[in-house]
Amino acid sequence: MGTRRETVADRPCLEGLVVARSDQATGLAVHSHGPPLRDSAGFSPDFAGNHASGFFRAGQGDRSRSVPMLPPPMGSSDDQQPLTDDPRPSGGRQADSLVLVNTGNGKGKSSAAFGVMLRALARDWKVAVLQFVKSGDWKVGEEKMGRQLGVTWHSLGGGFTWDSDNLQHDIDLARSAWTQAAEVLAAGEHELVILDELTYLCTWGWISTDDVVAAISNRPRHVNVIVTGRDAPQAIIDIADTVTEMRHVKHAYDNGILAKRGIDY
Repeated sequence: MGTRRETVADRPCLEGLVVARSDQATGLAVHSHGPPLRDSAGFSPDFAGNHASGFFRAGQGDRSRSVPMLPPPMGSSDDQQPLTDDPRPSGGRQADSLVLVNTGNGKGKSSAAFGVMLRALARDWKVAVLQFVKSGDWKVGEEKMGRQLGVTWHSLGGGFTWDSDNLQHDIDLARSAWTQAAEVLAAGEHELVILDELTYLCTWGWISTDDVVAAISNRPRHVNVIVTGRDAPQAIIDIADTVTEMRHVKHAYDNGILAKRGIDY
């Protein structure tokens, strides 16, 4: 007989817990689930962190829920004119490498990273991608094209925590994945290393944020790094050169539309 799979009722601390917090960017109350929520490629959308997980299980949702609109940028107006003065800082310099962080509860963190991947490939850079949530079984479009273009690709995750029969196995897998990522960073064989969905492992306490910061800070000088995932720890933000927060304004999932092949994965 097979082992009975845990249910939400069996693991309320994993899937049933909804925590209210204040979104730093908007000041609005945001309801988010406990640590095991994962977002990637539309399979586990950023949308999931703002809505009850029962939406898709029950096939029901409140479609009347209004979506907050973005406030206008500071100093903006309907008759805003194009810039005539060069906004770039004087005395700019080139860096040996950069650290980018794509975080926030909106869609596009990994997608933006893979856009940079294409730029790097066009410059004949060697690129490595390490994914900490997606498993090798997912066969997403970016992996297919990345491999065809010569990217060193590691899908090291165990999939969704809510699909897991053994969460400790997922934790052990994540720690092994980080060990491999740290070795890739230190080796210096790639000009760009993408650490996709790494932040979750830190915020769940599965790996040490201090170890991540040390590995990125001590990497060879020519290695550029992109880190993606929600709730990036402040320590990772502090060592980054560019940090972008994707904000959820509206998502197809709001109307019950599932991930679309070719758009989301």
